Amino acid sequence: MTIISVIFTIITMIASVGIFYNIYRSQVMEDLKTHVHILKTTEAVLEYIEKDFDPKIDNLRITVIDSDGKVEYDSNADIGSMDNHGNRPEVKQALKTGSGSAIRESGTLEKNTYYYAEKMNHGQIIRVAKEAGNLWQFGAQIFPIFLVVLILAIGVSLVVAKLLAQSLIKPIELMAQHLEDDKATETYEEIQPFMDKIHSQHKALKKSSKMRQEFTANVSHELKTPLASISGYAELIETGMAKEGDIQHFASEIHKSANRLLSLINDIIELSQLDVMDHQLSTTNVSLNEEVVSCVDMLQMNAEKHNITIATDIIEKDCIIKANQEMIQEVIYNLCDNAIRYNKPEGHVWASVFKKDDNIILQVKDDGIGIPEDDLNRIFERFYRVDKARSKKTGGTGLGLAIVKHIAEQHEAEIQIDSTLGEGTTISIIFKTMNK
Repeated sequence: MTIISVIFTIITMIASVGIFYNIYRSQVMEDLKTHVHILKTTEAVLEYIEKDFDPKIDNLRITVIDSDGKVEYDSNADIGSMDNHGNRPEVKQALKTGSGSAIRESGTLEKNTYYYAEKMNHGQIIRVAKEAGNLWQFGAQIFPIFLVVLILAIGVSLVVAKLLAQSLIKPIELMAQHLEDDKATETYEEIQPFMDKIHSQHKALKKSSKMRQEFTANVSHELKTPLASISGYAELIETGMAKEGDIQHFASEIHKSANRLLSLINDIIELSQLDVMDHQLSTTNVSLNEEVVSCVDMLQMNAEKHNITIATDIIEKDCIIKANQEMIQEVIYNLCDNAIRYNKPEGHVWASVFKKDDNIILQVKDDGIGIPEDDLNRIFERFYRVDKARSKKTGGTGLGLAIVKHIAEQHEAEIQIDSTLGEGTTISIIFKTMNK
């Protein structure tokens, strides 16, 4: 800002010198014209000049010239040594039009000589001349004034720039000091979006940091449980403390814990991959109806094992979306597997695909235990379980729905959930038109 002010001031100074110099030249010429008019009103010009008019007072040079260009009088020089002035520009113009003017520069002196001439009634030419400084001399005379102005301008610019910088930085500093307590700060309207962006990013980073801490703690806890179980049963077998009839049971428990550990690790790896995945997915045309039928067939044995009936409900043809096929398979599997795990004996699971409002909807519905209303907003959190005791019994990792949410976000799909405690749950994944 200071540099701009200095440049602007210098340009203004140069322009001002030119303007003032032109005004100065016009004023000098007007003064000469006034003196000529005064002299013209005097009947005996030469007598008046010699007796009553002192040209030296105003640094004037007065010359009287006849119509042939011969000098009849000059206040500064001997007329006998002077050339004929008939060819002088101001004299020629005066003889022709009645008045003339000229400015002649000195080759050695930093001055210009201004001439103004008028023709008198009896044919003589009266000319008044005056020396005055040229542009450089004029500029040198007013340079000290402009130098003072320039210094003042720089000083004012520095002060204003500092005040403006402080006024801009102060809200940012205040916000930085109060990021944790969300204290509002007054700021300029123009930078408010920037301040809001910083604030929202801080909140997002804070939330992300908290989630990472919770995730690390949850992973440690979830891994510790099956490992402790494996270690405990293995130690009993190793030390010979296990009875012969219990060894098979202990081996079965070790196998279950190992499977749970493997499932947990696989889910953690998948979530980590989803976290770092680029927004540009490897996509292809995926037939949702075919994927749902395939998944339901694959889960039939697991459903029968839990005494659950799983079936397709509404399967519309040509439900094609642009998506990552493996991810879509993971979504369908996790939703159906959850519906089987958290169901009642002799319960039902229905998987359907249909079109609505130009969107394609994947829906998994069950008539199981349902989800309390207070927990609906949290079931997609990592490791969140509505009933921790039941979750451990069913063998879930607590990451299935978190994976579903991640994949849905990657495909810009919307998740809707409707559940009534004791009656069942319906989860819908809405793939919008843009993903078709």
